[in-house]
Amino acid sequence: MKKIAVVGTGYVGLVTGTCFAETGNKVICVDIDEDKVNKMRNGEVPIYEPHLDVIFERNIRQSRLRFTTDLAEAVEDAEIIFLALPTPPGEDGSADLSYVLGVARELGSIIKDFKVIVDKSTVPVGTAEKVEAAVAENATCEFAVVSNPEFLREGFAVDDFLKPDRVVIGSSSERARKIMGELYKPFVRQGNPIIFMDEKSAELTKYAANSFLATKITFMNEIANFCEKVGANVDDVRIGIGSDTRIGKRFLFPGIGFGGSCFPKDVQALVKSGKEVDFDFQIINAVLDVNHNQKLMLIEKLNNHYGGDLKGKNIALWGLAFKPDTDDIREAPALYMIEELLAAGANVKAFDPEAMDNVKAVFGDKVTFTSNQYEALDNSDLLVIATEWGAFRNPDFDKIKNTLTEAKIFDGRNLFDLEEMEGKGFYYESIGRKTIVG
Repeated sequence: MKKIAVVGTGYVGLVTGTCFAETGNKVICVDIDEDKVNKMRNGEVPIYEPHLDVIFERNIRQSRLRFTTDLAEAVEDAEIIFLALPTPPGEDGSADLSYVLGVARELGSIIKDFKVIVDKSTVPVGTAEKVEAAVAENATCEFAVVSNPEFLREGFAVDDFLKPDRVVIGSSSERARKIMGELYKPFVRQGNPIIFMDEKSAELTKYAANSFLATKITFMNEIANFCEKVGANVDDVRIGIGSDTRIGKRFLFPGIGFGGSCFPKDVQALVKSGKEVDFDFQIINAVLDVNHNQKLMLIEKLNNHYGGDLKGKNIALWGLAFKPDTDDIREAPALYMIEELLAAGANVKAFDPEAMDNVKAVFGDKVTFTSNQYEALDNSDLLVIATEWGAFRNPDFDKIKNTLTEAKIFDGRNLFDLEEMEGKGFYYESIGRKTIVG
């Protein structure tokens, strides 16, 4: 059993703290938001993440998970301190380390005995050195700084944490390596590796992993766009190349671009880190350009179909989150589309199982939000699909056809079978496949 402090109760911090408590550790989470802390003390989970609520409540009940606004209280008895703080992108794409380094300086004044201080936030190469220097400004005892990047997928974060493919630990301290190895041992009982390396390599591993996956997605989107030009079917191409074990089946589904809190931010930060040492990430720069255009691919299709005139069109929009099983709308393609549709004079009625409140905070009453997916179809001229929620995959097609003023679907996630759409008489445009004219 380890005593752990987690500084920051955002997505990463809350999942991290709760999952460590689930394996028998004593965890105290710190946040400056007193209202949020009080709600968490009362068992209220501030984010939507499948299965998190169950273990969150259990570990509070069993006194393994606590919350405070007092940093000194949290770290006093902790052997390991995780920094799970925001690193938002600046205008130039660089990661803002002010929160991380600010807490690091505070820790230097607080800690009285050896602590392992862990960068859990996604941070640029060289951050561990900066954190070490910030702590050392005021520290009077020994400490070690470790880089331990997270590899959590929103919607699957609890499983990803409890059953990781790998654990990456960057540290030059043998004492810290031993402590971290003991901490993670319960999570890798099936033999998945704990990979030890230096701090800079660990920091880069996270950026490199996310940038590679973003590149894989973007490559498939370009192939899909080319398929439309030459009359090929991207579904067949995807299966054909995905069966090659060197390539693999995952992250090959075409769509309307990647979003979320990780891929856009991390890819931009890697590009900025390259510029700082006079290195040009040519491939990754191209990924960012292509992805921006891909988010508006359905708008281009709508403009082509309606001759560039969307004024007065009533559009039903299914899906607002950047991916299913989350309420996260950061860099979500739906937001970009809504902006373009409103600017073109169209009316938007939207439904999402989890993300509507977050989008309402952005657009207010400019968008109509409905209580279910079918209500969005009332008096709408067409349906646009932006997120592949499970509830959208097998809908009542007769109800869609009879409710829309025109039986038209523009699908950014390729949810439906082309032959089925043709048989049901829909006009159907998707990504990388032929258009069904009904």
